[in-house]
Amino acid sequence: MKHAPHAPRWLLSAGALLCACGATPAAPADASADAPAGDAAPADGSVATGAVSGTFQVQLVAASGTAPGYTNVVGRVQLGETPETTAWAEALADGDCKLLTPRIPFCATPCGGSAACVADNTCVPYPTSQGAGTVRMTGLRTTDGVMPIELTLVANNYQPPGSVTLPFPAFAEGDALRLEASGAGAVPAFAVDGRGIAPLTVTSTMLQVAMNTPVELRWTAPGAAGAGSRVKVKLDISHHGGTRGMVSCDTTDDGSLTIGAPLVTRLVGLGVASFPSIVVTRENVGTAAVGTGRVSMVVSSTVENYVTVPGVRSCTDTADCMGMGTCRADLTCG
Repeated sequence: MKHAPHAPRWLLSAGALLCACGATPAAPADASADAPAGDAAPADGSVATGAVSGTFQVQLVAASGTAPGYTNVVGRVQLGETPETTAWAEALADGDCKLLTPRIPFCATPCGGSAACVADNTCVPYPTSQGAGTVRMTGLRTTDGVMPIELTLVANNYQPPGSVTLPFPAFAEGDALRLEASGAGAVPAFAVDGRGIAPLTVTSTMLQVAMNTPVELRWTAPGAAGAGSRVKVKLDISHHGGTRGMVSCDTTDDGSLTIGAPLVTRLVGLGVASFPSIVVTRENVGTAAVGTGRVSMVVSSTVENYVTVPGVRSCTDTADCMGMGTCRADLTCG
């Protein structure tokens, strides 16, 4: 449930991929103008079977321990979308958040390594990766001033060459980013635009997830140059025991979000495992139609924090339990 911003008190986050949707970047030029003529890509963001599908991730990876922060760039182009092996059903919605529960399809005849089981007894082949010709990115700063960056294709993924180091961050908030591919084979030339974002700073920590209690999330909102970004939140308190459900949110990047008590209560009721966490991701997503397909540039910054659940203490050995029993096989004290 979205609330009007109040004095920053706040929230938190975790991990990557999780769930990435496509928000339109703040003010990029219309990238579709650079796409070749042809049938339009579907308005719902999907791509036609066998059409070009690509995602280029530009991720801000914060410093951790003695390791410095850096900017990571990786992308892939393929024919068709990667099939999903878990079906997520909406059990409850509240404001900008939804409670999702998983269902794993069963295929009596195994799909093998070249296909995925996407529904009961239904296998869908994985798409084939494709080269896109010469792929260059502009708008990123490097430690040695190399611009633009020509990405290299390694194990079906485009990434900067080993000689290029990208600092943290490799752009300023609002900077124009652009990716251009010359095209090759089944992949025509394309260009996609995005915008730089500020690294995400979570200002609420030590969050508790408890029955009948909302979770109040707070983070530092972007400046005017960062307008147009979105924030994705994933609250998962059972993933180490086999995920039974999660709260997923997609909200305006204005610094505050409340996950309502009904959602939290239902989530806790599904079960809790060790090391429950909440993941918050700031994203700016630019897309370009490529025939009946689509290529995206996702610029993101993610923060993951552990949350506490009454009655649950996580551990890796008995010493972590501090007299509250022993560390069990499921990594909880008892």
